[in-house]
Amino acid sequence: MSPMSFGFEVTSRLDDACGRTGIIHTPHGSIETPAFVVVGTKATVKSVLPESVAQLGAQAVLANAYHLFLQPGPELVEEAGGLGRFMNWPGPTFTDSGGFQVLSLGGGFKKTLAMDISQLTEADVIAADADRKAMVDDDGVTFRSPLNGDIHRFTPEVSMQIQHHLGADVMMAFDELTTLMNTRAYQEEALERTRLWAERCLAEHRRLTELSAEKPYQALYGVVQGAQYEDLRRKACRDLAAMEVHGQQFDGFGLGGAIEKANLGRIVTWCAEELPEDRPRHLLGISEPDDLFAACRAGADTFDCVNPSRVARNGAIYTVDGRYNITTARCRRDFGPLEDGCDCYTCTHYSRAYIHHLFKAKEMLANTLATIHNERWTVRLVDQIRAAMRSGDLDGFEADFMGRWNANGGRLLRAD
Repeated sequence: MSPMSFGFEVTSRLDDACGRTGIIHTPHGSIETPAFVVVGTKATVKSVLPESVAQLGAQAVLANAYHLFLQPGPELVEEAGGLGRFMNWPGPTFTDSGGFQVLSLGGGFKKTLAMDISQLTEADVIAADADRKAMVDDDGVTFRSPLNGDIHRFTPEVSMQIQHHLGADVMMAFDELTTLMNTRAYQEEALERTRLWAERCLAEHRRLTELSAEKPYQALYGVVQGAQYEDLRRKACRDLAAMEVHGQQFDGFGLGGAIEKANLGRIVTWCAEELPEDRPRHLLGISEPDDLFAACRAGADTFDCVNPSRVARNGAIYTVDGRYNITTARCRRDFGPLEDGCDCYTCTHYSRAYIHHLFKAKEMLANTLATIHNERWTVRLVDQIRAAMRSGDLDGFEADFMGRWNANGGRLLRAD
């Protein structure tokens, strides 16, 4: 194992906050941070070729250990040469632990990061609890497959084994996902369970690494929970930062769990103040512009989210002036690009009218072209944030960008 196979260096820092720029070095290339990591859930960014993902500027792709465990199976991916080779992606790859999907889908809360709890009703909580398909105990989680109803069990050791088979450059420790609806007492209980699971993840990671010394080193991030509670978040950070098992420490940290949107920047700041400066921080599950600015300023280095591709498949198009729906009647005879001035492949080759037609005709190409634009738009925004941080102009860039975005509420707009 080369000592240079994984590493992180800080290249600049903000004067008035915890934000920094840097470079994450992996066996399959480097990532300039802050960076948006495009989500390829099942070893594919839905409807988009891996070559197109590279062309739109993505530096890394994150795949989902839960879904790849269910289909096609982690051993098959390893037989194919690992995640990157399996999906023909030459750059850095991330995998999550499976804990998010096991517990968020099992618990019925499909969105837990940067959530607005004012939108949740008592009926939502009752319905989610009735639909629960995952059971947690101190050893792990038992859950039912959404594909065929089979019963499976994830433990910290099983999650590490799955992710080692998948072979991503960066893996996440197995953790218990909680929501903002859980009580303080349960948050404390879950935090301790996650701490003990983290120790088991480190031990199993060390064992598996020693068994596969001929393979490139896979970095392991510990995942910080604690919901909206400052003392719990800070405790989790201190515990994970100091944790060492058989000489193995965490190579970086994932900031996970439920985060109330209004407090996102504050919570990331608590974590950044406690975590070591020489290890990277990945914020799981954000992509909205205000969240990206807040997270970059507060000290997160990388991010992932399915939202740019998900909303694209429903016809929602990102622009600097908000979002609009390409299926509205106004787009039928609009022969301009999805967004004026956009450099993505879609905007430089196709018109709103054509993509409107594709959606109306239910052609699969509609999803491809809309997704390319939204992913490029998000990747480019984080690239611009990184450049503004380096140049010392983050305040000005954020004021200009968010001024235009907020003028329309950042909501779905009619195309004009």
